[in-house]
Amino acid sequence: MDITYHGHSTFKIRADVGTIVTDPFDPYVGLPLTSLSADVVTISHDHKDHSAVERVKGTARRERPFIVDELGEYEVAGISIFGVKTYHDAHGGVERGTNRVFKIMVEDITVCHLGDLGHELTNEQLSEIGPVDVVLCPVGGNVTIDPDLAVKTIHALEPSIAIPMHYKTPSHNQEVFGDLKTLDDFIKAYGVEVTPIDKLTLNKSRLPEETELVILNVT
Repeated sequence: MDITYHGHSTFKIRADVGTIVTDPFDPYVGLPLTSLSADVVTISHDHKDHSAVERVKGTARRERPFIVDELGEYEVAGISIFGVKTYHDAHGGVERGTNRVFKIMVEDITVCHLGDLGHELTNEQLSEIGPVDVVLCPVGGNVTIDPDLAVKTIHALEPSIAIPMHYKTPSHNQEVFGDLKTLDDFIKAYGVEVTPIDKLTLNKSRLPEETELVILNVT
């Protein structure tokens, strides 16, 4: 299974049984979004920087992607997905509404996309999410958890691999996303220097026992 990063909160997870794209974004974000195709698209919440499903094409397997934008349990051609209700802010959704954390299970590997998580996960939510191999975690703060809380969240979930997302870059629309923290801010909080890579290839039998931080270049 391969994971590539396409900016903001958008990842492409490619496996033999199918391809998943997470949280495709609208052009107003400022980043270029490469042409994407998928069998399944997950949407953590309905803000347009996470829900631009029209930007993802179908595949040879499926003319149009299967859209997962509600909580529940889904099984699509060997890809299992279920959602956990969380919030986009630290006040029960009063400021920015709800957020869906999706746990994606494919080829015996579980990938957890935290969306725009805006608060510390409760013990109940941690239990509902359960064991995960890979966590895709927002780290930019302001509208999500900040670098310090991102580090705490990663430690609480205890994945084999942690990958940061949703942080400020020079290409972002600074009027909208200028208050986000940067990747360097998160790396400083995490306390580990990492060499970025273009693609992460995973095999269940070769996952590290201790959490490893992986930085993916935008593809």
